[in-house]
This record gives sequence, structure tokens and C-alpha cells, in this order.
Amino acid sequence: MATKVLKVAQIGYGMFGSDVVAGTMCDLQRNGIAPYLGRLGLDDWAADYANIRIEMLAIGTHTESSAQRAVAENEARTGTSPLPYFGEAPWEAMLDDLDDLDVLIVATPDHLHAAPITCALERGVHVITEKPMCLRLHEARRIAELTERNDLIVGVDMHKRYDPDHLEIFRHILPELGSPIFARGVLEEPLEVSTQIFEWVEHSDPFTYVGIHWVDLFCHYLGLQPLALYAVGVKKRLREEFGKDAFDATQVVVTHTDGTVISYENNWLTPADFESNVNQESALLGEYGKVESDSQYRGLRYWIENKGSRTRNTHFFRQVERPDGTMASVGYGKDSLIDCFEKICRCKFLDVSANALAGTYPDAASQLTPTAIIEAARQVLAANQQRIDAGQPPTFAVAFDGLDFALH
Repeated sequence: MATKVLKVAQIGYGMFGSDVVAGTMCDLQRNGIAPYLGRLGLDDWAADYANIRIEMLAIGTHTESSAQRAVAENEARTGTSPLPYFGEAPWEAMLDDLDDLDVLIVATPDHLHAAPITCALERGVHVITEKPMCLRLHEARRIAELTERNDLIVGVDMHKRYDPDHLEIFRHILPELGSPIFARGVLEEPLEVSTQIFEWVEHSDPFTYVGIHWVDLFCHYLGLQPLALYAVGVKKRLREEFGKDAFDATQVVVTHTDGTVISYENNWLTPADFESNVNQESALLGEYGKVESDSQYRGLRYWIENKGSRTRNTHFFRQVERPDGTMASVGYGKDSLIDCFEKICRCKFLDVSANALAGTYPDAASQLTPTAIIEAARQVLAANQQRIDAGQPPTFAVAFDGLDFALH
């Protein structure tokens, strides 16, 4: 059976791009996609994809040193050396040079997603991107329009959809809860992220960066459309101690057209000695009951003298040793990327239309509502922060008309 090739390039090699994305890509380069489909219930396609090889053609980053590091790490783990690209917009040269590219992976900072995604789609290249897909509704509409017009896949890494606990909640528990009444999502990131790892925090905020996960989860599984939004944030420690004009924490409350109210609480101030990488939890109240999920503490807990207490989430992304001593990756953080790759494989190798797969994965159209909520929240946060700084009550809110919105 002749080998078929899927050609991939990646831009962005920061905290997530060099960890979960890179780990997933190394597994795909080594063994193709077939071995990883069972966790997604896609094992029926494994035989069709058994002869597919996935090649990483290039990795692009902001600086030459980071590009060379990414290439060296890929070579050490896979034996292949992608081409290095670097600069302010490395995707432009990459797409110019690689005219046979099938997939562009976007793992750049939040505010640098829309440009490479749009550029790739205009060249006829499928995209897999980290969240959020983009920051503005007009960008999301443009991306969705290009995917439909050019019959392409844009898969967004919304891995909370694939968390086994969330699958249990929304597929099996939710039907017994009755209509949703109120929900809450909390995700708190380490202070290190906002002060050391990310240089671009002033272009984002905790809700945009990680609250989007909960927005996508609730909107996707509950089929919600926003009606109104109120948001407030606090600019204190990052501004006063670190000189960054960025939000420490945000609270966003969205009322939806069916009456469901969801509260999102996010910050990136968690101290380094907290027992886990992040703190995260959710709750959903229905007419006939309530379900709570602590996504941080899942039962694995230990403490060691002089090292404090620790908890581990082994479900998200963990390493499994192969007989030869190398490591494979497993977890729902990988599952979301695999699902997006599978849809691209179905288009390229099984002649399935990308438009026919709409709604079966976190696609561009599914991100219209979350993007509208993100953009509206950013406007309300900024407007209310101006009032807070002036010693006035934070009274701004947003009213939605469909996905369009106006500040009041």
C-alpha cells in the first residue's frame, strides 16, 4: 500500500506550542494518526489512515534562537529537521516557500492568531489553531467565510470539550438536570505566566486567555446565545508591582436568550507554591439538580517534606514510556488536536468535503459566539476600568442583537 503524506508547518513555540502541541506533533511524525483515534471513538477510520505519514516541514517563531531550538528539539525526538523561520510574521515566508503545505498549526500569542489563519486559508491551507481563534467578531466571521468558501478545515484546540469528566457531565448527567439555570467556570493561572512567560499580557486578559475554554464548553454543549454581558476587572498587582497595564483578575457574567446565566472568574496571580499548575472548577445548576467538577483536584494528591502538597491532573497530558525508552503523549489535551487532524485527513485522503464535517469538531463557525462574548467582555472591561480609575461605579454593560452588540 503506497504511503500518503500530510505536510504540516507550525508557527509559535512558546509555553503551549513547545509542550502539548510539540509532543502531539512528535507522536504524529513517528506513528501517523491511526494509533490515536480510539480515544475519540474514531477507530473505524484507523485502517483508512494506516499508511499516512505526517511530515513537519517547518517551524516558525519570533526569534532565530527560538526557531533553532524548536528545530533541534523536533530533530532529537523524531530524527527529522524542519526548516526554521523567524520574524514578525514568519507565516508569510513559510506559506510563500511551501506551496505544497497541507496544514498550518498556529500557536502564537492570542492577538497574533487571526493574521496567520486568514493568510493560510487564502492560500488553500487547512489550519489548526490554539484558542482563542481570534479576538474580534469581524475576524471570526471572515475566517468562517473563508473556510466555507474554500472548503477548508479550521480546527480550534478547545480541549475542555474532550475532558472525560465534561463528556460525562454533558452527555449523561445534563439530560437529568433539566433546563440549565446558572453555571460557573473558574480558571486561575500562575503569576509566572503573566509576569515572566508571556510578554504580551497587556494585549490580553485572564478571561480572553483561559476563560474562553469555559465559554466554548458551555456554549457548545448547551447551545447558548448571549443576550447581555457585564464585566469588571482589577488592575492592581501587575500594574503596581510589575509595571504591566494588565488585568490581574476578571469577572464576566453573561445572560443568555434562554435565561441561563453564566459567571466566569479568571486570574493569573496564583503563587508559585500553589499545589498544582492551575486552579480550575465548574458548576452547573439545572431545574432538577446540580453538577460540580473540580478540574484541578481529581484525587491524586501527595506531600513531601520541604516541598509542600501537590496535586496532579494526569488526564490532560501525560507521558507514557515506550519499550525503547522514548515517550509518547496521552490525554485530552492531545485528543482535541488529533480530532482536528482527523478531519483534515478525511478531507485530503477520503475526499470528504470540509463543509460536510461542519459541527463535528471545534470548527470556525462554532467560535463565532465565543468570539463575540470575548470581544464584548474586553470592551466592557476596558470601559468599566476607566470608571473605576476615575473613582466612579463600573456601570457599563453590553446588549446583544444576535451576535452583534452595543456598549451601554
